[in-house]
Amino acid sequence: MSVNISEIFGTNVFSMAVMKERLPKKVFKEVEDVMENGGNISMTTADEVANAMKDWAVEKGATHYTHWFQPLTGVTAEKHDSFITAPEDSKTLLQLTGKQLIMGEPDASSFPSGGLRATHYARGYTAWDITSPAFVKEMSAGTILCIPTIFVSYTGEALDKKTPLLRSMEAIDEQARRILKLFGKTDVKKVTPSVGPEQEYFLVDREKYLKRRDMIYTGRTLFGAPAPKGQELDDQYFGVIRERVGAFMADLNKELWKLGIPATTQHNEVAPAQHEMAPIYAQVNLAVDQNQLTMETMKRVATRHGLVCLLHEKPYAGVNGSGKHNNWSISTDTGENLLDPGATPNENLQFLLVLACIMKAVDTHADILRCSASCVGNEHRLGAQEAPPAIISIFLGDQLDDVVNQIVDNAESINLLTAGHLDSGVSTVPIINKDATDRNRTSPFAFTGNKFEFRMVGSSDTIADANITLDAIVAEAMSEAADILEKADDFNSACRNLIHEWMVKHHRIIFNGNGYSDEWVAEAEKRGLPNLHSLVDAVPSLTTEKAVALYEKFNIYTRAELASRAEIRYETYAKVLRIEARTMVHMVSKHYIPAVIHYNTRLANSISAVTEAVPDANVTVQKNLLSRCSALLAETASALASLKIIHAKVDAMENMEEMAHAYHDQVVPAMQALRRPVDELELLVDKDMWPVPTYGDLMFEV
Repeated sequence: MSVNISEIFGTNVFSMAVMKERLPKKVFKEVEDVMENGGNISMTTADEVANAMKDWAVEKGATHYTHWFQPLTGVTAEKHDSFITAPEDSKTLLQLTGKQLIMGEPDASSFPSGGLRATHYARGYTAWDITSPAFVKEMSAGTILCIPTIFVSYTGEALDKKTPLLRSMEAIDEQARRILKLFGKTDVKKVTPSVGPEQEYFLVDREKYLKRRDMIYTGRTLFGAPAPKGQELDDQYFGVIRERVGAFMADLNKELWKLGIPATTQHNEVAPAQHEMAPIYAQVNLAVDQNQLTMETMKRVATRHGLVCLLHEKPYAGVNGSGKHNNWSISTDTGENLLDPGATPNENLQFLLVLACIMKAVDTHADILRCSASCVGNEHRLGAQEAPPAIISIFLGDQLDDVVNQIVDNAESINLLTAGHLDSGVSTVPIINKDATDRNRTSPFAFTGNKFEFRMVGSSDTIADANITLDAIVAEAMSEAADILEKADDFNSACRNLIHEWMVKHHRIIFNGNGYSDEWVAEAEKRGLPNLHSLVDAVPSLTTEKAVALYEKFNIYTRAELASRAEIRYETYAKVLRIEARTMVHMVSKHYIPAVIHYNTRLANSISAVTEAVPDANVTVQKNLLSRCSALLAETASALASLKIIHAKVDAMENMEEMAHAYHDQVVPAMQALRRPVDELELLVDKDMWPVPTYGDLMFEV
């Protein structure tokens, strides 16, 4: 059935257009002014907005509202309250007041706080984020009005992802305007970071998913032998979309469009049953909200189609994992993209200064940028020949790299490599205007024309942390540049000198080659670039004096808030691996060992029956198979016992940082040792007796 996008787009969003239509002019003007310039609306105006929002939502079928927020779990949270008031004469009115719109009070003690809140203190506050529009979600629980909010403790600490994100946006706005003012652009009133997050995911048949305890409990397969066919032929990528998957995508698009999410791209990804969607750019806090909504909507829509959407970074070993590419840029309210080099970037002093600031920012804070993309599932991807390496570097491409090299070499005049044209040699095909540079999929932070693509973020992770970090580190570099240049007598000369100085000092962060190669690891070490192999290696970067100084300078995080986030990362890492280890123990004890024993018994009975019937029969094949299965069964039992002992020892630790390191160093290898014999047994035991669906079942029967 055809869909008219223009008719349904944004129909479930309380947008500026809806507000303008439903609010008195004076009220709308006040709301618009606060959205653009900051400040607080009056309670009278809040009441007007709340009432209009309630009426609009009720017309959409809403019965409840919720303060929709993003706690430190990395997902969203909501508590539904109905619009009804206390009954009088057996009747009730529907109501949403300005106070209810502006502030809520969920229980803060039940969310991760990393030590910011004692467990016996429960009060926390949600506060309306006026810059992100309210929307309605059509759920099985009913239609719910969702009001995007921040979430803070009783004493004011940020307990969410949104609060520091908004703080970081204010920081880069202020510092970028200082830079633009030096170039005479005093008409710019606001500079906003924008993001277009690509989202990768897998789909699996729901009936098969429900037969895999590992997928249910952990979101990935903890066991599984490779299917005979994987992604070797490269035929999945951009291949024809299967009918069932296409129906899911069509339904997903419709739901996203109704929520005002401009989903544009859809295609098959590299691995079997892997796919991708991508939206158009949006202001970063809105993009974060929309990406969280996208992931939630994917899961909900998949259920309607008898599917499950897997957002884990590595649901299947041996094939491509999933991430999300965070396409980041900075734009002014006058329509200028500060990352647009123009036709002559070698002569564009403003662009070169911004580029120098970004080089300085990424080189100075490579450690926290790496940490911003650290989640447990991403451990299986970063540096694993399918995703950017754990070493942070910048890819600029041939043209800009040549410009930077000329600046570093102090060339008298800077020349520009031209892109030229591409003639396919086919007379009926037009000549193509080539881009100035190729792309580099192995780079974690790649310039792609008018934006930087931060490719490290995990598919299940929020993009908030990455963008908080990018905003903060670039704001710091711009602040330092402005401090220097605002004092200069000769701005142009001082600006050129600063660009040269910073590009020379931070040139080591530029790398245009193969980020997957061993040679790059060795070269990066020579350059002094950090190589933080795992999450537990990266977390300490959050609490260094360098990081504390950065975040406190712009009031993005306090020292205590940074310490809390480090503690939560350690805790989450340990808890996720605890669940995975327990799941492995459960599956091996309850599924795999009994199945292999049953199979071995059948083999033994077969050998006995054959030799009894035909004493001279050759049963070498059966005996060898029985011997091999028995040996692997013994290896499995030994590895299981070892994992139990190691896990019990590690799980008894009290210090969360030590526990996280012990899980990484001791439990993970024990889990890998248990997986090896089980995966080999899968290839030997009769498929009809194997207790769970195989990789072939899961990836090729969707």
